[in-house]
Amino acid sequence: MPSAKQTMSRRDFFRASGLVAAGALGGPALLGGLKKAHAASPAKPAWDSRFSACDMCFNKCGLIARVEDGVVTKLDPNPKFLKSRGMLCARGNAGLAQVYDPDRLKHPLLRKGARGEGKWQRIPWDEALDMAAARMAEVRDKYTPCGHLFTAGTDLHSQFVGRFAEVYGSFNVTSHESLCLVSGSRAFLDTFGEVPFADVLNSKYILMVGANRFEALVTPDSIDLMTAIRENGCKLVTLDPRYTKTAALSHEWYPVRPGTDMAFMLALAHVIINEKLYDPAWIAEKTYGMEQLTAHVQQYTPGFAAEQCGIPAEAITRMARELAAAAPASMVYPGRRTSDYEDSTQIRRSFAIVNGLLGNWDRPGGLLAARQVGLKGVSYDAPWYDENKEDRIDAGKVPMMFEHEGSFLVTRDSVLADDPYPIRGWFIYKTNPMGTAPNRKKTIEMMNKMDFVTVVDIAMSDTAWMADLVLPSQSYLEREDPCSGLQGSVACACVIKRDPVIAPMYESRSLFDIMKGIAGRLELGEYFDFTIDEYRRQQTREIPEALGVMDRDGVYYNPSKVYGIYDGRIYKTLSKKVELYNQRYEQMGIDPLPNYTPPAGPPENRFRMVLGRNAMITQTSTANNALLHEFLPTNTLWLNTEAAGKLGIGDGDLVEVSSPVGSQELKAEVTDKIRPDTVYMLSGYNTLSTMQHLSHGNGASINDLLDDDYDAVTGNASMHTTFVTVTRKVA
Repeated sequence: MPSAKQTMSRRDFFRASGLVAAGALGGPALLGGLKKAHAASPAKPAWDSRFSACDMCFNKCGLIARVEDGVVTKLDPNPKFLKSRGMLCARGNAGLAQVYDPDRLKHPLLRKGARGEGKWQRIPWDEALDMAAARMAEVRDKYTPCGHLFTAGTDLHSQFVGRFAEVYGSFNVTSHESLCLVSGSRAFLDTFGEVPFADVLNSKYILMVGANRFEALVTPDSIDLMTAIRENGCKLVTLDPRYTKTAALSHEWYPVRPGTDMAFMLALAHVIINEKLYDPAWIAEKTYGMEQLTAHVQQYTPGFAAEQCGIPAEAITRMARELAAAAPASMVYPGRRTSDYEDSTQIRRSFAIVNGLLGNWDRPGGLLAARQVGLKGVSYDAPWYDENKEDRIDAGKVPMMFEHEGSFLVTRDSVLADDPYPIRGWFIYKTNPMGTAPNRKKTIEMMNKMDFVTVVDIAMSDTAWMADLVLPSQSYLEREDPCSGLQGSVACACVIKRDPVIAPMYESRSLFDIMKGIAGRLELGEYFDFTIDEYRRQQTREIPEALGVMDRDGVYYNPSKVYGIYDGRIYKTLSKKVELYNQRYEQMGIDPLPNYTPPAGPPENRFRMVLGRNAMITQTSTANNALLHEFLPTNTLWLNTEAAGKLGIGDGDLVEVSSPVGSQELKAEVTDKIRPDTVYMLSGYNTLSTMQHLSHGNGASINDLLDDDYDAVTGNASMHTTFVTVTRKVA
């Protein structure tokens, strides 16, 4: 943990580097083009300006912190950070409330009562690290290294959890992404050979199916999409069961029947192929499987899709023609969260296939390949443990799981069944499976199965609430982070780092320091025998100028080609082309082309529950944020006006929502902005932890209601398969 002297020298460095002038005053551009020698000397601001990158969601937007007397008083966007177009959203501004949250964890805590009882004892750091190491050693000795599970969220320090797990000897590492996006990543990777970035800024026609970019913010897509439709003449068509803010700003909105996206996509392919609306030269040169796809889509006519989706056949045909006419500067937007159905990978494969027919890969207004920013990995040779399991606990239970992400739901089932072996230790960093994974009761069962659970976080999340040992993490404004490469579509490919802008508060420590302390106690210290500064220098060994540029500007750009990256280059698929028909799937016994199965409709007097995001809430990590709470104090149940009338439910009535796995109470929001067969609520509310005073007992917990189905190909969660009843609570 940096000393006061180190913090002061860092402040002096920032002053000397000229960040006050560049960040707070805007630099020479604000001087009307005059040379500095001829301009009036600006008044010294009352604050120091220090670069950082936001950590309130996964976007990592650049910012400048105003620091007065060691306190952050405001967060401003970094105008040089192109990925976020020099902007900072509400959550980014509310990072202040996270740092100074009165509910924040302040000291290491040891559970003294039953799990979830809320009885804690404050203990010193040395005792906490001794205990964590001793219990990890016990688990490894009794159950082998694979008897310990490691779970990390999206964070610049999360790589150290994976590093520690590997040198400890455990194959069992899971991430939050297996509850979110791996189905979509799998589908596009298996079609194009990599996961694309969408060039929405230069697109002329965007079909957005199930994504809500004006509320579920992704930078620069959310900003570029507004520019595209308002200034660049792009047409936006949205398919969503809800009338979201994205739907409201679209040229057309269709309240599609949930679970029928694949039928719609295959009907688009039917029209594009049968009317020969594709570029034959591009298809012949760049794709594999056009003959098989042509035969396959004949059954999926616009009329068939209309019956399934509730969208007129004429509209489907017209959209196909309009997409093709605008190609290659058109797209089916890939989306991010794809944890919807048990065939989500195949649904997203249908998205990818239509993009393949549009010939938009690696072209302006289409889907773009990743660009290299010059960062390098930091290698190490992990020890080998003869007395260990052969594989992950979830290995082989779904055919195409990403091993570096795992499947939380498959792992959870395996832990509960001890199949094929027991796991009795769990280390969790900066993620909250108690608040994000479906079927909360089953996650509680998993917790109770453990001999020892250690959680490192900034707040007493529900996962921390159920742990044995809770260690207080530093906020992103207090710690030193490794470098990270980011790509923002056409905006940039860049590198960021974080340095402390204020001294660490309370007794908080960085995850790296915690891992280093535990590793030393387990005779694994050699694998963490470095500083973050030394680690960064290894990462940037081929771009040695990057660290200085980041000190000066808060971000480093490595100019690189945006379009034509694949000119003369093969695709990373078996055919070395864009695979409309997937050969690897065929070899593995998976459908090589998406086959549509109509989704089950809601049983009588039941509704399909769907998820969605809001620009103010990042699941459970922001529901207790005091600033954001002012804008969104609770969640409600969206219930269609007609459906509510039949149930005798009025706007604002308290209702009970019940599913096969749980029940919750919250107020109804009666609206025409949702289909009659569908209901919706925000996640993140009604936490179990009483140390989250704004979200505890407030609203309803959606993950207490959701059943725990998962995608058959990847093990990604299927969060749109739960049917619920809704009844009015009588006072």
